[in-house]
Amino acid sequence: MKSWCKNLLVAGLSLAALSACSSNDVEEEPVSELKEINATVFPQINWDEKVGSGVGDYYSRLRPAVRYGKIFVADRYGEVTAFDEASGDKVWSQDFSELFRDNVLAKNKGARLAAGVTVAQNKVFIGGESGLLGALDANTGEVVWYALAGGELLSAPTVADDMVVVNTGAGALEAFNIDTGAKVWSYDNGLPNLTLRGTGAAAYEGGGFFVGTADGKVAVVIKQNGQPAWEQAIYSPSGGNEFSRMADVDMTPLLIGDNLYAVSYNGNLVSMEARTGRVVWTRKYSSFNELASSGVQLYLVDDHSRIYAIDRRNGLEMWSNSELSNRAVTSPEVFGDYLVVGDFEGYLHFIDRADGKLVGRIEVDSSGLYGQPLVVDNKIYVQGRSGKVAIVTLP
Repeated sequence: MKSWCKNLLVAGLSLAALSACSSNDVEEEPVSELKEINATVFPQINWDEKVGSGVGDYYSRLRPAVRYGKIFVADRYGEVTAFDEASGDKVWSQDFSELFRDNVLAKNKGARLAAGVTVAQNKVFIGGESGLLGALDANTGEVVWYALAGGELLSAPTVADDMVVVNTGAGALEAFNIDTGAKVWSYDNGLPNLTLRGTGAAAYEGGGFFVGTADGKVAVVIKQNGQPAWEQAIYSPSGGNEFSRMADVDMTPLLIGDNLYAVSYNGNLVSMEARTGRVVWTRKYSSFNELASSGVQLYLVDDHSRIYAIDRRNGLEMWSNSELSNRAVTSPEVFGDYLVVGDFEGYLHFIDRADGKLVGRIEVDSSGLYGQPLVVDNKIYVQGRSGKVAIVTLP
């Protein structure tokens, strides 16, 4: 498995340095084979459709969105489709890349969508590797506006009132007017020499955008003016080479009450005071996945696809599961009494939240599942690399 080497973004390093990936210890670890389980839940696919050509083997954080009675799905090549949530019938479809064949995006092979889908204020927001940020009408699919950000868009846009914010691959958080697409401000954090390929979306609360950075920090940027309220390192990079000093926070800070939780690659899981950034506790974990939570438990999938439940009050580990190690497991999501994750062979796994045991699985898309499952109204929405989108339920 080259689960992290293929996701590296190299800036200013020689090809020889990149070749070190091939000899890294991660390469030596085997992919866990799926073993027979004592299943107690039996998931089933209630509906599925195919949208465009999917994302192939490319890095992507595209996943479905459900709102306004519709299911919104996009593929890498610019197709955005809305389905009726109740019937599953197609409502509209828009080939976003067709709009740009004769302009600046043509040389970049169209939209190359990798970020979204975010749906709010009757608009559908998507972003791409070319820096494209687009807003479509949620009812008709018509393009409302589009803009070019200052770097790749690899995580979902964040909507806050009259503003939509994107975290670019160039290390800047950029804000755009939600109705016109005009740029409002940009907060530039810069980049270290070597980072993981990917960025985390910002979380919004109380007039501030909470965002992770590529140098191991969480920052709060004030919505009104784009200035930082505070920055706090959750891990201080160390080591003798660029690889060991990578400390990306490639996830969306998780806000719960007065605290936020964040995790870095090669670094730490932390609890922080949301108002001040003061670190409450810290534990050694390495991850580029989103966190999930329920009650006092945090759920984390680390960079080797090991799964953990952690007491968010003190950081103590409650259980762990390594049965899916190195299977490129997705970010976790809570579904009732279970935790659900996908893997690179297209299986959706159900884990008992009480003890961490695997209790059910279903194959959804043999091309692989890559994005965090979405749970809405006792339904699980997942998207595969082939472009297949499916609803999974428990009978």
